[in-house]
Amino acid sequence: MERKALNERVRKVLGYAKGIRSIIIANTNSEDPNFIYMTDLLGGLFEGNLLLVKQSGITLFTSPLEYELAREQLGNGIRIVNLDRKSKLDILIKEVKGRKVGLNFSFVPYATYKHLKKRLKIKGFADASEAFEKARQVKDRHEIERIRKASRITKKAIAAVQKGLKVGMTEKEAAADFDSRILKMGADGTSFPSIVCFGKNAALPHHSPDSTRLKYGDFVLIDVGVKLNNYCSDVTRTIIFGKDRRRIKDYNRKAEILKTVKEAQQMAIKSIKAGQIGETSHIIAEKHINSVHGGKYKGTFIHSLGHSIGIEVHDGSGRFLTPGSKLVLKPGMVTSVEPGIYIPGFGGARFEDDVVVTEKGALIL
Repeated sequence: MERKALNERVRKVLGYAKGIRSIIIANTNSEDPNFIYMTDLLGGLFEGNLLLVKQSGITLFTSPLEYELAREQLGNGIRIVNLDRKSKLDILIKEVKGRKVGLNFSFVPYATYKHLKKRLKIKGFADASEAFEKARQVKDRHEIERIRKASRITKKAIAAVQKGLKVGMTEKEAAADFDSRILKMGADGTSFPSIVCFGKNAALPHHSPDSTRLKYGDFVLIDVGVKLNNYCSDVTRTIIFGKDRRRIKDYNRKAEILKTVKEAQQMAIKSIKAGQIGETSHIIAEKHINSVHGGKYKGTFIHSLGHSIGIEVHDGSGRFLTPGSKLVLKPGMVTSVEPGIYIPGFGGARFEDDVVVTEKGALIL
C-alpha cells in the first residue's frame, strides 16, 4: 500500500472515531480484518500482534516469528517493533498510558479486552468498530480494482464449472472443481465455502454441497467467491442443466423463474446511484418478483438484495441494499446485487453480481 493511501486510511478512521486519538488493533489467534485494512499485509499469521494507529503514524508490535516477514512487506512507513522474549510493551505503554484508547469491540474477546486494559495502564477503551466500518464503506481505486479482478476470476471459473457439468456428478465434485480452478487462475483461495445446489436444493440459499447427483432438467445454482490480495468477490449463477422433454411444463416453470430473477436483478442494478438510500433497490427487486405472473412468486424472495463487499465477503455490518436501510449510497461503495426466488421442494434461482456505486449509477465489476 502506498504511503498516501495509508495516510488516507488513518485520517478516515480517526475522523470517524469521535475524538479518540489512539486506536489499538489486537489480533487473537486470527487476524482482525481491520489489521489487514491498515497494513495490507498479504502473508503471515500475525497471531497476537498489536497495531497502534495514531495520526502521527502506525506501529506494529510483532514477534520474532513474523518480524522479518513484516519487514519484507511493509515498505509504507509503518514502524515495526520486534517483541522478542526480553522485550516488553514499554513503547506501547508510553504511547497510551492514562488515555482513553479505541478498540474494535466487535472482534476482541472480553478476556483480551480485560488483559490489555490492565497491562497497558490506560484510562479505558472506547468502541472503535463503527469508525472502521464507516472508513471501509467507500473503497479507493486500488481496492475496487482488486475486487474487480477477483470477480472476473470467479465468473470465469463458474463458466468453466458449468461447461464441465455431467449427469451423475455430485454437488461436492462441482464445488471442488471450482475451488481447484481458481487457484490455477491466480486466486489466493475462496472468500467463503463454495455453495453448489442441484435440483430442489436450489431452494436453500445457504445449502452446503453434499452427495446429491446431477440429473437432466435440474436447477444448478453456484454461489461462490474468491479472495485475491486481501479482497473478496461474491457471484451467483443459476442455470437449468439440459432439457428433459418428458417434463416440459416443469422446464418452462424453471425457465420462467430464471427470467423473473434476472429481470429483478437488472432492474435493481439500473436503479442504484449515489445519493440513494440502501433499501430503494431492494424494494424495486422485491416488488417485481411479488407482482409478475399474477403474483405467483410473492414472498419467495426471502433475503436482502445486497451486502457490502471488501476485505470481508460481508464487509462490516453488510447492511447496504436491505429492507429498512437508510444508508446513503456514495461513490466507491461496493455491494452485491442478488435477488432470488426459492420454492421448497421444487428449487430456486439466484443471480448475483458485485457492483460499485458511481455518480452516474452502478458499474458491474
